[in-house]
Amino acid sequence: MYESIKLYNESGFKNEDDAKKFIKDLEGKTAKIIELKKSKQKENAPLLFNLAEIQNQCTKRFKIKPDETLEIIQNLYEKKLVTYPRTDARVLSTAVAKEISKNLNGLARNYKDDEVQGYIKKMVEEKYSTNIIKTKYVNDSKITDHYAIIPTGQGFENYNNLPDLHKKVYKVIVTRFLAIFYPPAEYSKVQATVEVENEQFSCSEKICIKQGFLEILKPDKKTNKKSTNNEKNVESNDENEGRESNLEILKDLKKGQEVEIKNFELKEAETSPPTRYNSGSMILAMENAGKLIEEEELREQIKGAGIGTSATRAEIIKKLEKIKYIEINTKTQIITPTLKGETIYDIVYKSMPDMLNPKLTASWEKGLDMVAKREIEPNVFMEKLEKYIHSKFNKLVVKM
Repeated sequence: MYESIKLYNESGFKNEDDAKKFIKDLEGKTAKIIELKKSKQKENAPLLFNLAEIQNQCTKRFKIKPDETLEIIQNLYEKKLVTYPRTDARVLSTAVAKEISKNLNGLARNYKDDEVQGYIKKMVEEKYSTNIIKTKYVNDSKITDHYAIIPTGQGFENYNNLPDLHKKVYKVIVTRFLAIFYPPAEYSKVQATVEVENEQFSCSEKICIKQGFLEILKPDKKTNKKSTNNEKNVESNDENEGRESNLEILKDLKKGQEVEIKNFELKEAETSPPTRYNSGSMILAMENAGKLIEEEELREQIKGAGIGTSATRAEIIKKLEKIKYIEINTKTQIITPTLKGETIYDIVYKSMPDMLNPKLTASWEKGLDMVAKREIEPNVFMEKLEKYIHSKFNKLVVKM
């Protein structure tokens, strides 16, 4: 049935009767393993936080707006607990990396959090290396003004007086920081392709065999003592044991082997639209707006810049809400356009659609870069910019 018009997106039948007929045709037929891949994978801890990443993380965890996250981290910075918050970098400089033991020692001595102290104790007992200079977490070329947001290991004389939410945000920063010193998570993976009557089916199983940094950033549900839902924990254990069992079955298979088909099952599903942005994911979308540009030169120009800056993106969203172009649900932080916002969008789209394209921002960034490199005179760039603005403004006036 490969590439049949009866399939949707090559992944399922559009009609249930067609699926049932397909199963009936395959029942009782021989299945053969035609491809088998066994591999082990390693996954390193994610990069450190820049402002956009921590804003997105806090929106997901605490359901707070990006501007509130910035206020909290600014307060932590002023209390000397964390480094400068308005940064786009997710790495450290070589100079900072050479002195990173000071940050770790400060946390070990002064941060009174049992969970974090447990992570640090394990680092010491397992002799995890703190020499990160040659890792992906240190890159001078990816730093403009400021490096990633990390705990300083200082300022604990101010910690006890912090509001509870500020302490939680601080802990998120600390755990992301500690994770980069932990070993990678390791996975065992098996992929198999089975052929039945010239029809191919694939299956795979992947299971974590060594937690590594996931012990900090994604605690195992089995040992998550904070969970109050024992029933959910039991289900998680059963699911994990089921995956281990499946992995063992797949690992015993051999290429060319014939296998018995015990059952075919139908599964109903439906397509769904992309999820709406929340205030945190919108910050990331603004940061990475350049990915939407097809022209490689312009895409490279806006790379690392996007829409707004680390210091202004939260304010842009806040202003859009204030002037009632968008609404933000206080509980979920989901963003929806208002009728007023949709109307404004329609007017701009019909009169000057390029204003809605990050390609325009990229072209302006390119012009500014050319001025900085003295490839064009500043007045030449300004004349072109003014001419563009006047032409678009006059066009909008005529249409209105």
